[in-house]
Amino acid sequence: MTAIEVLHDLSDPVGVLRTMRRLVRPGGSALVVDQRVGETFSADASPTEEMMYGWSVVHCLPVGMNADHSAGTGTVMREGTVREYADEAGFDEVEVLPIEHDGFRFYRLTP
Repeated sequence: MTAIEVLHDLSDPVGVLRTMRRLVRPGGSALVVDQRVGETFSADASPTEEMMYGWSVVHCLPVGMNADHSAGTGTVMREGTVREYADEAGFDEVEVLPIEHDGFRFYRLTP
């Protein structure tokens, strides 16, 4: 079960993660890959994070807001948000995988 660069675009990311949770077989896990951004907002953001904020405002956030009761996550989805959504969806553990990549962070969600 994978969700690659999509969770931040969804109006109901917790609902999608709940479905993923139900589909994970015993002993299995789900993989979420999403933008690598800083853990907090910073005026000294990197050019990559500045670009992510730009995309969030002009595309990802409006796309995610097209439904009633939208989470309104947007591109700049920090690790804490992924953990919160996974917890709400019923996952017991969220592990940030030690994969070095400039643009993406990799999460293993385990029931």
